[in-house]
Amino acid sequence: MKFVREEWPLGFSLCTCLAVVLFHHALLDDFSNPVWLIFVFLWLFSTILASVLAVVRHADHLAVKLGEPYGTLILTLSVTLIEAASISTVMLHGANNPTLVRDTLNAVLMIILNGMVGISLLVGGWRHREQSYNLQGANAYLGIIIPIAVLGLVMPNYTTTTAGPTLSGAQEVFLIVMSLGLYGAFLAVQAGRHRHFFVMGEEEGHDVHGTSHSLGIHALLLAAYMLPVVFLAEQLALPIDYAIETVHAPAALGGLVIALLVAAPEGIGAARAALDNRLQRSVNIFLGSVLSTISLTIPVMLVIGTLTGHKIILGIQNAQLVLLLLTLFVSAITFTSGRTNILQGLVHALLFLAYIVLLFEG
Repeated sequence: MKFVREEWPLGFSLCTCLAVVLFHHALLDDFSNPVWLIFVFLWLFSTILASVLAVVRHADHLAVKLGEPYGTLILTLSVTLIEAASISTVMLHGANNPTLVRDTLNAVLMIILNGMVGISLLVGGWRHREQSYNLQGANAYLGIIIPIAVLGLVMPNYTTTTAGPTLSGAQEVFLIVMSLGLYGAFLAVQAGRHRHFFVMGEEEGHDVHGTSHSLGIHALLLAAYMLPVVFLAEQLALPIDYAIETVHAPAALGGLVIALLVAAPEGIGAARAALDNRLQRSVNIFLGSVLSTISLTIPVMLVIGTLTGHKIILGIQNAQLVLLLLTLFVSAITFTSGRTNILQGLVHALLFLAYIVLLFEG
């Protein structure tokens, strides 16, 4: 019974999937009633969020058993896999939206590098005034994040081989090889000869909620929670697309919703670690999440787009482009001293608010 109480989100998500399969027409074909539209959106959103939170919980148990940096690596890779699967599912089965990948990646960068970093540094600085982290590890993260982000999300605006903010076939192959190669080299550094870059002093165990099972059980449950998320993400796209078309909301709103689903649990974990004065774990979570997202999602989406004939627009434009470059610049400044305070958190939080404003009033 204790196991059932702890793992109720799995049963709830499976029941939701069954209801969608059996009553798809009645549930998802008519959103003319705004009350029904809001109800279905909240139902699907909360179901997916509960499952993603459970993924993070089991990843935390694996982190305790395996130690850092392997635990955080499992967490970031799991969330990145959910994101890539959700984007590809919506892209393949929903309406053709060539900017979905770009909008989702930009939303992830804004949510994590501004929202998540801002909240973590704010709450940590408020309680502990100043906090320390391993400067070498943060520099290693940013040294890979910045070139991939610029080459993948900025450079397509300035290439001339193809029309529009897109890449040619050769350019896409180069970007895929470079992204995967840099990420592979980073993993070798993180898990091998420079593992000490990603720990701060003596690593202390941290409390995780729920009963601890064997390594295999936690890995199995982690995978079991991820499967319904991918299916339900496709269904969630239906009310989102209807709302965007009906109220003429920005198209990037769909990418923001997907990004919120996959980034929110990590944000909770990062803020909790900062409150406990374990800023190094927070840094590993949010910078590791950004790195795995851009270095893995871009290649996967480019390959899927090529195989399925879906056009992929990667170049971020107009005001969002300026905000992305500003975010990368401010992040490089924030993580240059080995110590953080509340002022740095405030700057990142305000940049996130700027992203929300520009999303609707760009």
